[in-house]
Order: sequence, then structure tokens, then C-alpha cells
Amino acid sequence: MTTHTVEVPEGNAVFGTTTSAFASFGYSAAVRAHGLLFIAGTIGRRADGTIPETIEEQTEIAIRKIEEILRLENLDLSALVDITSYHVDIHQHLSGFSEAKGRLIKAPFPTWTIIGVTGLASPGLLVEIRATAAYPDASR
Repeated sequence: MTTHTVEVPEGNAVFGTTTSAFASFGYSAAVRAHGLLFIAGTIGRRADGTIPETIEEQTEIAIRKIEEILRLENLDLSALVDITSYHVDIHQHLSGFSEAKGRLIKAPFPTWTIIGVTGLASPGLLVEIRATAAYPDASR
């Protein structure tokens, strides 16, 4: 099996200082295999490392980071085929999440699984989103 690791360059405008997390925690932003792009769980931490208080801003930042990973692979959000999102206090934040998601994710919609959790990697994080995209040329 041939795989390709997607690297987010240091100093990337969307990720900012948060690119250090990949090396610190020992994982890749995304891996390409069998015509699919597997994108690691992505959080809504701002480029300067701070965490917004609102679910709307965290959701938008997380989706923009996914969009940036896709851009690095010459794809866009329409390439998404499957998404799983993890939510702290899901019942409190689901409407704000849905509103932000609705502004960015357009039809045809990917599959989406929403899971409530008690916490994420850092206090204050409310959502983490992992995604899978498909390349138009599955031979990649």
C-alpha cells in the first residue's frame, strides 16, 4: 500500500503556530491512501494558539483548517465524503455548530456522524472534526 503524508508547512496562515502539535503529539495532518485523504481530528484553535469561547467560531476555524488541508492537495470541501465530529456539551452547542457548519458545507453533503464526549485535548475546546475526502482520480 502506497501512502503519502500531507504536511502543513510551518508559518501556514490558517494553522499559524498550531502546526507544532503534529510533531509534539506524533501524528500527521492527513494521509493519502487508496484514492482517499484521511484528515486527522481538527480543532478550532486560532492560528495564534488561543481557543475561542463560542462553538460557532471553533467550528468555523476547524472547518477552515480542513479546507486548507484539502487545498494543499488541490481539493476543496466538495471532496469530503465522510465526517465525524466530537462535541462537548452537545445539547447546549449543537444549534451553534449546525449554524456554522451550514455556512461552510454545501450540497452534495458528506456523511456525518456527531458524537457527544465529556472532553477534548485542551480545556475550552468544544468540537473536534475528523474527515475523509475522495480524490477525483482514484488511482492516486
